[in-house]
Amino acid sequence: MWGGDGYDFLMGRWSSLMAPQLVQYADVKDGDNVLDVGCGTGSLIGALLDVGPTVGVTGIDGSADFVEISRRNFADSRLQLDQGDAQSMPYSDNSFDKCISLLVLNFIPDPMRAVEEMKRVTREGGTVTAAVWDYGDGMEMLRYLWDEAVNIDETAAPKHERNMPLCQQRKLAVLWEECGLRAVNETALTIQMDFTSFDDYWAPFLTGIGPSGSYVSSLDSAPQAKLKERLRQKLAKGSDETAFNLKAKVWAVRGEVG
Repeated sequence: MWGGDGYDFLMGRWSSLMAPQLVQYADVKDGDNVLDVGCGTGSLIGALLDVGPTVGVTGIDGSADFVEISRRNFADSRLQLDQGDAQSMPYSDNSFDKCISLLVLNFIPDPMRAVEEMKRVTREGGTVTAAVWDYGDGMEMLRYLWDEAVNIDETAAPKHERNMPLCQQRKLAVLWEECGLRAVNETALTIQMDFTSFDDYWAPFLTGIGPSGSYVSSLDSAPQAKLKERLRQKLAKGSDETAFNLKAKVWAVRGEVG
């Protein structure tokens, strides 16, 4: 479902805008040793390396393709990259000052196990931080697509990404509390997504990447054209050239290991 270059075309460019806000919320400091869980193509890695000259970053991802892209994107002695499973990570207890994960937990089969692993590898007094898109409301790029898809085809309703298990307020916070993290704090972080044209919005869905791309690319030509036109009218007033912007919100949570 996820190819590295296609992911960047559809979602990676927006992840990169969100990453600095999450790093700030996680209170990462120069000198910290940080683990990026589900590092993908490196959206969070870049923001972490920008914290300071003595920050140390380890990234882990299950996709060999994503890890290789991150290796190409960042040649830095402060960075270590590993392919591995977030649910069973190859690191010793108390290895990191902070553990952070951006937009990944909804795609891990057992997110509680992953959070417990993140807690295990973080030292006492360190923090575990993560964020997920608010698919049901605040992630407008995907919400508009799915809402129009369901208006046309009611069988699309179960595929709507608002059904993701961790996409609503308090879902992450409850998970953090259940995993025994302390001083749990949750907040919303928002970016603006700027589209230069309607095609800038629509073309990434044709790659087949992610749940949205998989759905759009599976449609026959007539229903796909109908969905495209409804979205073009709604978002760009029927124009191919009109620029527009949308909001994208995540729910972010932070908890302390103790």
